Amino acid sequence: MRTAKLRWRIENDYREMKQVLGLAHFEGRTWRGWHHHVTLVSIAHAFCTLQRITRSPKETAPA
Repeated sequence: MRTAKLRWRIENDYREMKQVLGLAHFEGRTWRGWHHHVTLVSIAHAFCTLQRITRSPKETAPA
């Protein structure tokens, strides 16, 4: 069960990176450009995840 939940989390994160953060939007031709793009998307995803984790329950409730 733990492995299944981990796989779901990975797939969910990948989907978020592609759709929300623009992982699939790279149209360059160089390895260096692709590497920079993937690095920046990964950093943005880590930042969003940390914001989601550190947010208190009061802040997530609608006003």
